[in-house]
Amino acid sequence: MKKNRILLLMLLMLSPSIYAQTIFGKWKTIDDRSGKAKSIVEIYKKDGKVYGAIRKILEKGKEDAVCIKCEGDLKNKPIIGMKAIRGMKKDGDVYKGGKLFDPENNREFKGKIWLNPDNSDELMVRGYLAFFYRTQTWHRVR
Repeated sequence: MKKNRILLLMLLMLSPSIYAQTIFGKWKTIDDRSGKAKSIVEIYKKDGKVYGAIRKILEKGKEDAVCIKCEGDLKNKPIIGMKAIRGMKKDGDVYKGGKLFDPENNREFKGKIWLNPDNSDELMVRGYLAFFYRTQTWHRVR
């Protein structure tokens, strides 16, 4: 009986770490200017770096959009599958050192991402252009 209590206590102590949220998984992107949902991005780790691929476009009429403004190999390629987050590395509670890509405007930005410390179902995505920045809040998809 005492062994069962000890085991139960150990499981209860470990359970918060089991359920700790990470940035990995699917996120609904929200345009910071219009407030409209734009896409679903899946964030994953590959070769020690973090990437986010566009899995679905949510805007009506743009579900099969191609990258018209892109150049080179991405010109006129489907936006679904493109990497919106490229090569970030963990630095404390933040992921940075990589790039954010906006296929709608063919723009690439330095950026960083982190979980909202008050709500782990919100991902803060900040893109930098020189000294200016914009931050979007993405929502976890369950």
